[in-house]
Amino acid sequence: MSADAETSTAPGTTDGPPALMRALVKVAEGPGAELREVPVGTPGRGEVLVRVEAASLCGTDLHIYRWDPWARERLRGRLPQVFGHEMAGRVVAYGPDTAPTAPIGSLIAAETHLVDGTCYQCRTGRAHICRNLRILGVDADGAFAEYIVLPVGNLWPSEGLAPEIAAIQEPMGNAVQAAFVEEVTGQTVLVTGCGPIGLMSIAICRLAGATRVYATDINPDRRAMAKALGADVVLDAAAPGVVERIRELTNGDGVDVVLEMSGAEAAIRQGFAAVTNGGRVSLLGLPSRPVTLDLNNDIIFKGVRVHGITGRRMFDTWYRTSALLAQGLDLSPIVTHRFPLGRFAEAFDLVAAGHAGKVVLLPQEA
Repeated sequence: MSADAETSTAPGTTDGPPALMRALVKVAEGPGAELREVPVGTPGRGEVLVRVEAASLCGTDLHIYRWDPWARERLRGRLPQVFGHEMAGRVVAYGPDTAPTAPIGSLIAAETHLVDGTCYQCRTGRAHICRNLRILGVDADGAFAEYIVLPVGNLWPSEGLAPEIAAIQEPMGNAVQAAFVEEVTGQTVLVTGCGPIGLMSIAICRLAGATRVYATDINPDRRAMAKALGADVVLDAAAPGVVERIRELTNGDGVDVVLEMSGAEAAIRQGFAAVTNGGRVSLLGLPSRPVTLDLNNDIIFKGVRVHGITGRRMFDTWYRTSALLAQGLDLSPIVTHRFPLGRFAEAFDLVAAGHAGKVVLLPQEA
């Protein structure tokens, strides 16, 4: 570590960070990953070293682990690489000539958008869609490790939260952005897809004062979690008559807001069919192939507003996320499994099976 770096003893250690650490590495093309011993990074100017306390799994990580076509294209020529991006940890050291943004030893979460700060989007308040955007754990080494080096501007102070809750603020921010891109208070809401971000959306809309929250999914376990998190009505997305049932429950009007979290073509079609004239649709789920819609009848003639949602606005979404947690939003039921880093294969199997909520790796646990 640089002699100019501000260092501190991390909790549970006596001499600061070690020279080597355990990390989950995508070593070569093909399914799987390996737990390896790799050097601990040294923070440079404008960077900070963080001791990772919790790192949660998401669909992007599963794509990389499985090595599907998206992963093959996105990580071409970049292996070996540590992956993972949803994380929380404690500040260990700042690089030389770097102004601290959180006290040494304090808990932080990471904004995972790595932006240039100079492009048109960044300079006009839209850094989350930076023209040269890179993603932690995809375009740079990630958080499935005992330590990580981050840009100092990407820290989000999270003291007072459990590490696993601090870690899932990142995906929660996606749900916050999808829900609050327009007003949700006093509105009827349909959440299509009850994966972790969809489940978060249900809880967020309830706390924000939505009048009724409807949810759909094909997975019975996820439907049960949706009900537990406050959905008024939960429907099997594969059953016949879903749209008709939603319209019946809304006096024939349809819902004011659709939060599409699944990426499934059938769910996208259901959402546009169920939204009321003049309503809005937030699209966050990523389809695996192009989707065809009837623009005339689904959007234009209905006067529907469509928002593409990617990530979190930096950093106003984070302020809303923190405020919701401070107001009592309880996401602990969504975190269903915790594993030490060495049991990563079990964790990925659970995510792939679709029967878990949020699965968290704990890199500091043996």
